[in-house]
Amino acid sequence: MKLAHTMIRIRNLEASLEFYCDFVGLQEVRRKELGDEATLVFLSDDTGNYHIELTLNRDGRDYTVGDQFGHLAFHVDDLDAVISKVKENGWWYRQSKLNSSSRYIFLKDPDGYDIEILQKK
Repeated sequence: MKLAHTMIRIRNLEASLEFYCDFVGLQEVRRKELGDEATLVFLSDDTGNYHIELTLNRDGRDYTVGDQFGHLAFHVDDLDAVISKVKENGWWYRQSKLNSSSRYIFLKDPDGYDIEILQKK
């Protein structure tokens, strides 16, 4: 078996697409409209091997980021360039400790989900 996708519920489709496509670098590969109920948008990296499904429900419910969900993690070639972009946008982030064996930052997407950005080794 291989992992097909991770689904997260979102509040604002445009803000989420801006974050995941413009900032993270994913591409929208499929969109499914479920009438007045919901929009599903599938995003992938350039390999197409893994997808994130953004789900925008239109039933008026408000979402709380769940306690069981941890975070999404992305590898990058140049973490310093990413940190510069994060600072330019004025986003909060937390950087790995100096004695850590990995270089990474954590930040939040527009809905408050934790996102980890890791420097490729």
